Amino acid sequence: MLRRHLPTATVSSAGLHALVGRPMDETAREVLEAHGLDGSAHVARQLDADMLRDADLILAMERAHVDAITRQAPQARGRTFLLGKWQNDCNVPDPYRQQRPAFEHVHELIAAAVRSWIPYLKQAS
Repeated sequence: MLRRHLPTATVSSAGLHALVGRPMDETAREVLEAHGLDGSAHVARQLDADMLRDADLILAMERAHVDAITRQAPQARGRTFLLGKWQNDCNVPDPYRQQRPAFEHVHELIAAAVRSWIPYLKQAS
């Protein structure tokens, strides 16, 4: 979603407990496609120290993720925020192993959070 709004930015994804090498969850991919996005090329990666060092901005889904990232890389503290920061620090839950309505709900939360970041990110670029 960020790439759609910021086509010249480098945007990547990694997880704290990623199923490394696995494609996106099928339901998540279907929801993305229903909203005009293609997740077919996504491959899960584990977040590592190099990624944290090289990132200008790190967006996490839940407060616990922010805490885990800053424990792993204290130097990333000032660059690590909740995706839902501009929505009263809203956490975005993981819908993994839930039914499609949970994925739809999370998609809407992510879409709204991404939209809330765009004015700040466009200013910075």
